[in-house]
Amino acid sequence: MKTLFLLFDSLNRSALGAWGGTIPTPNFDRLAARSTVFDSHYAGSLPCMPARRDMQTGRLNFLHRSWGPLEPFDDSFAAQLKTGGTYCHLVSDHYHYFEDGGATYHTRYASWDFIRGQESDPWVAMVAPPLDRFRAQYHPLQFEDHRDGHRLQGMINRTRIRDVGDFPVVKCVDSAIAFLQENGGSDNWLLQMETFDPHEPFHAPDQYRDADNGHQGPVLDWPRYKKVDETEAEIAELRANYAALVRLCDAQLGRLLDHLDDTDGWDDTAIILTTDHGFLLSEHDWWAKNRMPFYNEIARIPLMIHHPDHAGGRRISALTQSIDIMPTLLELHGETPGPHVRGRSLLPLLDGRETKIHDVALYGIFGGAINATDGRHCYFRYPESMDSHDLFEYTLMPAHNDSLFTTRELAPATLHRGFDFTCGAPVLRLPARADAKRSPRQGGFAETATVLYDLATDPQQTSPFRDAGLEAEMCALIRAEMASHEAPAELYTRFDLT
Repeated sequence: MKTLFLLFDSLNRSALGAWGGTIPTPNFDRLAARSTVFDSHYAGSLPCMPARRDMQTGRLNFLHRSWGPLEPFDDSFAAQLKTGGTYCHLVSDHYHYFEDGGATYHTRYASWDFIRGQESDPWVAMVAPPLDRFRAQYHPLQFEDHRDGHRLQGMINRTRIRDVGDFPVVKCVDSAIAFLQENGGSDNWLLQMETFDPHEPFHAPDQYRDADNGHQGPVLDWPRYKKVDETEAEIAELRANYAALVRLCDAQLGRLLDHLDDTDGWDDTAIILTTDHGFLLSEHDWWAKNRMPFYNEIARIPLMIHHPDHAGGRRISALTQSIDIMPTLLELHGETPGPHVRGRSLLPLLDGRETKIHDVALYGIFGGAINATDGRHCYFRYPESMDSHDLFEYTLMPAHNDSLFTTRELAPATLHRGFDFTCGAPVLRLPARADAKRSPRQGGFAETATVLYDLATDPQQTSPFRDAGLEAEMCALIRAEMASHEAPAELYTRFDLT
């Protein structure tokens, strides 16, 4: 088998024609026509690297850990395929793979190509950036004059991105096509082509803008993670720039599909296309992800699978989740998941062997709510107090996004041996400090009300409600899934699920 695993970042379902999107996406639509389209596919652990750990390992990690590397005991589809004789190559401009919190992911592949320049990738070295020029060039909501955040390095990187061919997503597809040209005649390989786009900043060449919306001010294409307080014109500008970046992604996907057309690659290549999570573009009065309740704009994500043995154009309504990617890739290449994998292969849904693989999907961010869906209802369950009860990280790889745990964080660590999925290895049990340099926890700055939504009658999730009987049913499903993933004992107390 030959497999293309195409992973975009922050790709909203609502942006794609296959799910009724209003942005023209002819190439995403073209792939959907040849694929099975999944209508109830959900994220698991959020955000970026936790989502990738789910996809690599086939199990949730947000119950035990914030953003961090693959652990020594983790099952990895890339490592298992490589051991079994499948050549695995990664092409990516997702620079988080090369920070402390992601540094063990890319080395699971046989080879990799890292494309530089996205967001705050420490790529362009500039000792004295032209702050006055940047201040005039970028909107005050976007400009930063210090190196403590992401935005100054992002502005510096963009001084090197001038023509279409300079954009990292274009270079990713260049590299992927080069791999296909060199290796397309061989068998038994997996190519993961992964781009950071359309993650913010929404930087795309001018020709991908649909129309002039009247914005005359400085560059505004990088929203902050917060409640919406921008003007209608500013909101429209940010949304237009997201749409432009989606069009750029669509055009680059088209180049890959053209190559398959030219080489008859559709006949012997499986394709899985998905994302890690969505992104709020002012819906529910929020920007971005992480901080707010995980509405379906964030949690319900696109997935399409082309398989040479199955006709395209089908839609599957069964509940599926990011943890199902790993066992699906293994089955495509004749491998069997290990005993700690909790995802299920999606291939039985494609060939009719099964019509349902999950009763519930849990999703969330470490320290935030326990969110769950049974496909009909979404349930956001928060603790009575976000600061109550103990919260611990369990890890042998104590690194945050882009820094190691401090000695202050490590000092109170104890060893914990209570998990079967660590294969006999103890892990550090570390109190989760509120001031740690992890992805922001939900709570404090967000709505933290436990609520239900009925997706059949309220697909936009505008009418929250409570129902004791239904909540009891959802809590039973949550407890069973937490037990399956060996959730730490303190979480049952934290969420009143004892």
